[in-house]
Amino acid sequence: MEFINEVEQRIKENENNKELKTSAGSFLSLSAASKYPYNFFWLGRPIIQYPQDILAVQEIIWKVKPDLIIETGIAHGGSLILSASMLELNAISGGPKEAMVVGIDIDIRSHNRTAIEAHPLYRRIDMIEGSSIDPKIIDKVRTMAENKRVLVFLDAMHTHDHVLAEMNAYAPLVSVDSYCVVFDTLIEDMPDGTYPDRPWGKGNNPKTAVYEYLKTHQEFEIDKDIQNKLLITVAPDGYLKRVK
Repeated sequence: MEFINEVEQRIKENENNKELKTSAGSFLSLSAASKYPYNFFWLGRPIIQYPQDILAVQEIIWKVKPDLIIETGIAHGGSLILSASMLELNAISGGPKEAMVVGIDIDIRSHNRTAIEAHPLYRRIDMIEGSSIDPKIIDKVRTMAENKRVLVFLDAMHTHDHVLAEMNAYAPLVSVDSYCVVFDTLIEDMPDGTYPDRPWGKGNNPKTAVYEYLKTHQEFEIDKDIQNKLLITVAPDGYLKRVK
């Protein structure tokens, strides 16, 4: 208990440590430009995340012990494998035995699908190809989520309108004391011109969608402790905890 109290105190101190936060921000800007998060794998699959966010996801899944994880955006499948591996660990330690992760992507490349389907943890994975905001896909996922303890990770198209539509579709499925994690809110904080070949940027990104959603959804709160602990994260103000 003493150790936990010390951890909590250090996290609170981080919030007001301007030098440390500035250094973390500088690292994020420089490392994003060099595609640093593309260098990591989870159990053999590229995950395209910062190690700090990988650890945060691990802690959340272990704590929440969901029956179903909903992920938008699959890419190479590393995040699906991360979720599946944690669900497997939860199952052998008293968590839900048949927990699953469903990944949604508008374009699941054949080589990625083949690699994911060949993975030892594939039995805990379901994949849906199509737009995450297609009403038919939303209805299918809602059916899957019935009577389940649900956790949501949003990491698909990063425009304001798309992310807001995803939040309207999937955030209501999140269970109380679970999370809707919106990745790449960092885009709002990056220097102008960081994403010249992308349809998102300052004023049009996941963070602006989060702020818009929270105006009318007081059942969610930003879990500031997570970002104050991580310091280096692509999801500042994106770890949303359902509190009611």
